[in-house]
Amino acid sequence: MNTSRERSAAYYERALARIVGGVNSPARSFKAVGGGAPVFMQRGQGPYLYDVDGNRYIDYLAAYGPGILGHAHPEIVAAIARAAEGGTLYGTPTPWEVELAERLHAALPALERVRFVSTGTEAVMSAVRVARAFTGRPKVIKMEGCYHGHSDFALIAAGSGPSQLGTPDSAGVTEGVARDVLTVPYNDLASLGEALDAWGREVAAVIIEPIVGNFGVVNPAPGYLESVKRLAHEHGALLIFDEVITAFRVAYGGAQTLLGVEPDLTTLGKAIGGGVPLGAYGGRAEIMDWVAPLGPAYQAGTLAGNPLSMQVALAALDILGRPGVYERLEADSAYLADGLVAAARRHGHTVQLGRAGSMFTLFFCDEPVTNYKGAERSDPRQFAAMFRGFLDRGVLLAPSRFEAWMLSVQHTRADLEETLAAADEVFAALPRT
Repeated sequence: MNTSRERSAAYYERALARIVGGVNSPARSFKAVGGGAPVFMQRGQGPYLYDVDGNRYIDYLAAYGPGILGHAHPEIVAAIARAAEGGTLYGTPTPWEVELAERLHAALPALERVRFVSTGTEAVMSAVRVARAFTGRPKVIKMEGCYHGHSDFALIAAGSGPSQLGTPDSAGVTEGVARDVLTVPYNDLASLGEALDAWGREVAAVIIEPIVGNFGVVNPAPGYLESVKRLAHEHGALLIFDEVITAFRVAYGGAQTLLGVEPDLTTLGKAIGGGVPLGAYGGRAEIMDWVAPLGPAYQAGTLAGNPLSMQVALAALDILGRPGVYERLEADSAYLADGLVAAARRHGHTVQLGRAGSMFTLFFCDEPVTNYKGAERSDPRQFAAMFRGFLDRGVLLAPSRFEAWMLSVQHTRADLEETLAAADEVFAALPRT
């Protein structure tokens, strides 16, 4: 393969002149893996992406989660074509949004009422607003390192302790916003309890990724989510599960289905859209009925519930709901992840594995990762070298040690074997720490 990727470099130079940083999302930058031009992709087919230089990559980026059906799945292509023939945007209710709402409730019973939006960021922003309206309280508790989109409240760093308010983690976020956000470590009930003891009367909601996907894949400790729910409710706060990554990725339904813990509100995105823009939020009817036009919490969107996204999402759920889909994803994910760990250790590297369903992360550190501080110990130099090694061998990962490998229904065992063969070369060449 042409590892020089000359046309990607040329497109990057052009992009730098007109697109901020040369990319339309910082997650696409190669800054964390040594810099330089990211790879510009031109076509996707099945489990593969093809760049502008004609190189083929086995795709484990999966567009950071939505690509659970792979690229150009024939049933999704057909659904898009059918929808486009009837027009893509009406600005009116449609029958497909009703059917999709019913299908989501059947998969996630906690979604008694739902509202469709276009992105996961919108879903989380709206769910938090509704929680504040319902409870009449201003503050939100989130978990350190968990990303909930780029709305102001979500970009708050931890204070010096659980009883301390956070500070802005991005320019443009005000101190006033930060005063309403507290951050505690994931998998740490004592810190959550301390924060609720200090601020509980002002806390509208605790928001959490039930299975973390935003600082690598990290599972909750046994009983942790049940205790988070209990503590939140004891202090009159709601529990919000951010399942933008995990919904229909770790199981049909989501992490709450897999783990048996129902929140008060849920946010969805990524995989539910079948590869087109779609988000949703919902939960208990008595809470969601605070949303306009029934209640005073306002949320609207021109693209919300558009007929194209609704029809594609229905087709995606048809595919994902077939017998054996998640069993195969689970088996393939375990096979690949275990093979990668074995290859790394065979060549003298210390790695830890975090895995849930069809997504997993390799951490270059000595101890199992249970929270963000543990994930931060994963060696960035080792990851960067691994990323570059796989990229040069036609295997595409997210360019960040805090992201996950993600499989699709279109990956084959031959793809996994090709990846493991590349892994043997990558880990053999990887410098030891």
